[in-house]
Amino acid sequence: MNQDVKETHRPPYGIISVLMIGAFIAFLNNTLLNIALPSIMTELKIEPATVQWLSTGFMLVNGILIPTTAFLIEKYSVRRLFLVAMGLFTIGTIIAGVAHVFPILLTGRMVQAAGSAIMMPLLMNVMLVSFPVEKRGAAMGVFGLILMAAPAIGPTLSGWIIEHYDWRMLFHFVTPIAAAVLIIGFFLLKDKKEKVNIRLDVVSLLLSSIGFGGLMYGFSSAGNKGWDSPQVYGTIIVGIISFVSFVILQSKKERPMLNFSIFKYPMFALSSAITMVINMAMFSGMILLPIYVQTLRGISPMDAGLMLLPGALVMAFMSPITGKLFDRFGGRILAVIGLTILTVTTYYFSKLTLETGYTHLMILHAIRMFGMSMVMMPVSTNGLNQLPARFYPHGTAMNNTLNQVSGAIGTALLITIMTNKTESTATKLTQEAMSHASATGGQQTGAAIAAIKQQIAAQAMLEGINFAFLVATIFSVIALVLALFIKRATPAKDPIEQKATSPKVAPKLAEN
Repeated sequence: MNQDVKETHRPPYGIISVLMIGAFIAFLNNTLLNIALPSIMTELKIEPATVQWLSTGFMLVNGILIPTTAFLIEKYSVRRLFLVAMGLFTIGTIIAGVAHVFPILLTGRMVQAAGSAIMMPLLMNVMLVSFPVEKRGAAMGVFGLILMAAPAIGPTLSGWIIEHYDWRMLFHFVTPIAAAVLIIGFFLLKDKKEKVNIRLDVVSLLLSSIGFGGLMYGFSSAGNKGWDSPQVYGTIIVGIISFVSFVILQSKKERPMLNFSIFKYPMFALSSAITMVINMAMFSGMILLPIYVQTLRGISPMDAGLMLLPGALVMAFMSPITGKLFDRFGGRILAVIGLTILTVTTYYFSKLTLETGYTHLMILHAIRMFGMSMVMMPVSTNGLNQLPARFYPHGTAMNNTLNQVSGAIGTALLITIMTNKTESTATKLTQEAMSHASATGGQQTGAAIAAIKQQIAAQAMLEGINFAFLVATIFSVIALVLALFIKRATPAKDPIEQKATSPKVAPKLAEN
């Protein structure tokens, strides 16, 4: 466990503040980019299945690196880890800001991800160690308020920047802020850490990288190459084999890189399952909605950002309230109410038309975010609360890894579902149009044919988006059923501490 930040009566607010600012900048960058995806698609002449790599590629790197963060937190000080994380994020932002081709832009995003992968588990671990269980919900609520300010600001700011400047300005805007945070952290963070004699297990790192990386790459490639591609199912199979080997190896080690024994704590295992399913549902709104409003409806980036603003503000406003409610009532009632709202609103998003009103979309999205605000933090905090303190680095690393993997899988599945449904609907509508034209025997001008093709393409994409939202609704229902089994968690007894203090153990040790 990270011993340089010990649980005291007065939490280290200075360290927490610097870490939160760094995490806020990283989160802001992600929310800025979502609105920009259609503009990037147009300028760089790429398809939705390709542009999704700006999100899934980011998550791929996170999924590979986050499993190592438990080791890093145990070995290095908060100061060193923060400076490395923020330095990598700043360098990645500069690379992305000068990109004029997609591979360079993707490289910049992946370097950003290398920094972000360290930042979030580090902050979560400091929060868990710094606050007792009975105050943890309120503390996480304030943490959520600060981070939720990013999606409140991000889409609107992104829309304004894209309307007035090139999309690269999104990265140029973040660069000086990230550099300033890096400098502040260099001077303000002074924590020391005693030298810890642990080494990174290279074999475990290799198996982890191939396992998580293979799974995420395989699922993410399905949108471009199709599920029948050897590159897709081949990497998924290799990923599964490597992941299983990684788990078996970790179970045999005295000091595993990522401790899978934490899943024997039922509330942590349940919370992990729920958050994975929610992540798969959540990405439907983050990826599909901007494509719908900008590509199909022609709504400007600025107006698209404003449409998402009320939902983000609701989520930010609710975060500290949800934290206090969690401390008082526990996670189950919040999760059940929130997931019911999430399920209903996601279903209504599967009924979009080419004439759905702007205000209707704004209100529906705001209600959906209200439901989401009652789920993510209470569920994950309740699961972490059951872990003994020495497992906090492994719990936060595991949570963040599973979030990235499920996010990548969810994004890939929903984009693939949308693409396949769009193609099948386009084929069907084209055949119907040709049959109608041959039946009537009428001659059509080139302009009329072009208009029909455009209409078919729009209707086909709409059907694809609606079907993807319907699948996301099924994910929400699964999460709702799982949430019914949540119980309020309290820290479990540490088996190692029990052995050390048990009076029954002492005679046996003496006999040996």
